[in-house]
Amino acid sequence: MMRATAISFVPAVAALFYAVFCQAAAAQEIAAPTPRSVIYPGDVIRDNMLADLPQGGMRDGEGPFVENRALIVGKVARLTLLPGHAIPFTGVSNRKVVANGAEVRLIYAEGDLLIMTTGAALQDGSVGEVVRVRNSDSGVTVSGAVQSDGSVKVGGG
Repeated sequence: MMRATAISFVPAVAALFYAVFCQAAAAQEIAAPTPRSVIYPGDVIRDNMLADLPQGGMRDGEGPFVENRALIVGKVARLTLLPGHAIPFTGVSNRKVVANGAEVRLIYAEGDLLIMTTGAALQDGSVGEVVRVRNSDSGVTVSGAVQSDGSVKVGGG
């Protein structure tokens, strides 16, 4: 009698363990962002433009796909992004703060020395990217890092 109870108890424990394990695995399933409507190249991606797509949804093409909306909110679409389709990382980019041909402020700062002048950007650039700029006064081309205010820091500490 005791043995029959132990045998019927083992399948019940196994079934309970299986149900709990499957529920935990389903809770960990990641939902990837997808556009609610078509997002065109050049559009800035806002949170309300995205919906959640169950993991393993429509994935066109190859390469890594965005799995967290926080990674793309505020970025710019490089490709046409379609509703119901996962968003590839290559489909978005950082906003360009400096535009090719635009007049930018060049800043050189080292210690107490601060030199500011203007120049013409020779390429587009996002915050943190290094771009080439032609100094308006000297005509010399310099490279510097794009700052969040649209200026370009060309050297110093």
